[in-house]
Amino acid sequence: MSRRGFFDPHVEQYLIADEGEVVIDEVAKHWAAIVTPVLELIAAVPVLLLVGLMPSQLYWLPIAGALFLVVNGGWRILQAQMDRFVITNMRVFRVHGILTRHIATMPITRILDISVKRPIIGRIFGFGHFIFESAAQDQGLREIRFVGSPNARGLTIQRVIQRSGLRGGMRADARDYAQFGPGGRRGSGKVDTGGDTGRGDIVGGDTGGGDTAPITTIQADTSHIDTAAWSVSADNPAWDPKSGDTQPLA
Repeated sequence: MSRRGFFDPHVEQYLIADEGEVVIDEVAKHWAAIVTPVLELIAAVPVLLLVGLMPSQLYWLPIAGALFLVVNGGWRILQAQMDRFVITNMRVFRVHGILTRHIATMPITRILDISVKRPIIGRIFGFGHFIFESAAQDQGLREIRFVGSPNARGLTIQRVIQRSGLRGGMRADARDYAQFGPGGRRGSGKVDTGGDTGRGDIVGGDTGGGDTAPITTIQADTSHIDTAAWSVSADNPAWDPKSGDTQPLA
């Protein structure tokens, strides 16, 4: 078991262990989240050096400024360290906060959609932001920022949803059935044209476990069509394309 530091949220304590909940992935903030706080810490050094340039009665201003930058930058780094996004086999939740701990939870059943936003700098350095669409917008889980490897982790959430059986299999597109000819192996169904109604229904056939039977043969009832009217004779004149009128046969 890996050793955890003092400033670690210890997400295991929030698991529903007696229900078999396990951590699939624990996501810490990408290092890009602490770039600005680190720059604040660095900026504190030249600010502190201004003490030698200030009048004796104002020497405390650079000290106060440098102290503010150090405290603010260090606090923001600690906030990023204590902020964790957790994916389990039952839910996703976020733990954050230093003095006051906040926990936002969203059951897998309430996740409707996940969007991954990757700005240009995020594509360069490998991070992005999750945007969740849920049945009810949860405070603290609407947007998860600075997620490393966002595409792979987005797929992890999708796999958890699929394995939980909460989303049925996708219905095949109509184009998927175009490959099935009379010798198709996926099934042997037919289309009932429904006579004069113009309504066709797929009937019969073994779909091999699918929801919709593949189209293999089409049978149309043509007994009501008078094919004699299609013949050309003296009683049934032909159409002359030049004059645009019917001309009797010679």
